[in-house]
Amino acid sequence: MNLDHSILTLILITPLLGALLLALIPEREGTNTHAVGALVVTLITFVFTLHLAFHYNYAALPGSYQFSVDKPWILLTPQSAGIHYHLGVDGLSMWLVVLAGFLAPIGVLASWKTVKTRTRLFYSLFLLQQVAMFGIFVALDLFLYYGFWELSLVPLTLLIATFGRTENRRRAAIKFFLYAFIPSAILLVAMIWLYTRTGTFDLPQLQALAAAHAISPSAGALWLCSLAFLVAFAVKVPIFPLHGWLQDAVCEAPTAVVMVLAGKLGLYSILRFSFGIFPEQMHRIAPLLIALGAIGIVYGALIALIKTDLKKLAAFATLSAVSFIVLGIFTFNVLGLDGAVLQILNESVIGAAFFILLGLLYERYGTYDMRDYGGLASRHAWMVTFFVITALAAVGLPMLSGFNGEFLILAGAFTSAIAHHVAWTVLATTGVILSATYMLGMIQRIFYGRLGVRPNEVRGWDLTAREHIELWPFAVLFLFMGLHAATFLRAIDTFGTLTADKPAHFEPGSFKHIESETYGPAASIKVLPQPPLEAKR
Repeated sequence: MNLDHSILTLILITPLLGALLLALIPEREGTNTHAVGALVVTLITFVFTLHLAFHYNYAALPGSYQFSVDKPWILLTPQSAGIHYHLGVDGLSMWLVVLAGFLAPIGVLASWKTVKTRTRLFYSLFLLQQVAMFGIFVALDLFLYYGFWELSLVPLTLLIATFGRTENRRRAAIKFFLYAFIPSAILLVAMIWLYTRTGTFDLPQLQALAAAHAISPSAGALWLCSLAFLVAFAVKVPIFPLHGWLQDAVCEAPTAVVMVLAGKLGLYSILRFSFGIFPEQMHRIAPLLIALGAIGIVYGALIALIKTDLKKLAAFATLSAVSFIVLGIFTFNVLGLDGAVLQILNESVIGAAFFILLGLLYERYGTYDMRDYGGLASRHAWMVTFFVITALAAVGLPMLSGFNGEFLILAGAFTSAIAHHVAWTVLATTGVILSATYMLGMIQRIFYGRLGVRPNEVRGWDLTAREHIELWPFAVLFLFMGLHAATFLRAIDTFGTLTADKPAHFEPGSFKHIESETYGPAASIKVLPQPPLEAKR
């Protein structure tokens, strides 16, 4: 049975049907019915996402979309293309879909003991959030994408407001919603303007029109439209200084929610839509974004360095990590773009493991204050082992996952053609040292030295079997991604080579792009053919 033309629909429908089914099952105190149901649904969905990795055509031309579905959905006018149910993945989105599928069952396991009331609501909203995330990654129609983008706000806001840790949860949820919704409303206006100029919401067609400079003759209007897209996505990343919602949301959100809160959706959307539809405008604003990325790296790391609350430390560590990716994205060269996309995967996996470990500490001792800890290594041998492995991956130790992405980003930033890139890259490099300082300092304060106040009062316990199941996949993935980054870069590089500025041979009246086939000194040079708008398998 060939699933290639239905697999993306299956990935979307499975969690949606699961959410509807769980919403219909009555809630009974003392049972794990909804958790078990959510776990089964997320595991099935994860298996479906693996189909993408195993059946992806890694030799396809850059710019082609695979596993495509393109069906007319809503006809707006007789003369227009209308809104299509158009799905597909390429080297940018394929591994992100697999990543979302991988994290979902682990998020369910992380919530197994912490969510004890209103489980029907929690797991239904959690699965609905999965639908929205998958939809954002696979939608190739702007209007369809916007529906998934807005859908993602609703379950996240309700989960924070309902299952937050303190009385501040509703305030944090409202702040997150306002930060995300207001720019999204402006984004909708920009999308409608694009439609009035082009008569289509179809992304491949819009990319072709952008390449031909045929969207609009008004440079000012295009510039404003590109800013509407960029700001909406930058808030969701968040890019410094648009991070006002991050600390409160991270501090309040349950572990399964905070695993998907920052980074992936906004960064992907910048690469897919801002770069795809407004390449010239993104080139113009690249020097500013490289500066903001470098400042965000150092600012986030410095704030994390002085935080004693573990959740707040993690929030600013996240800001620093996603700022690293922003730096790589706006280098506009293959090294930086490949490193940025790879680092989205790395940061998502490392961040998820880190937040799970923080949640396990809180389950045992009821506090995120580092000053109350100390000397836990003698009591929690397995926990300190996973904390150290995660911290080393986060600071970019060679052979672990964080190293490859950071190395490619810094190499790309140093060789970028963007103005003032060297000075900002030197500043960004200090973030590597600062991240090691606050991560290893955190390990020392929690697990070594004298036994702290809370460990004296509460007798904690080491990892249970369920918690081992949650954490071992991360440890294996840290090592695999560190040693076999090429497995992921095979697909990612097809996007990077298409998007990057390429060395050019100029001839009278025309020019040709050329691109190195490998990163090595003996790289062969090839002329890149013009890719089709879409290649169906």
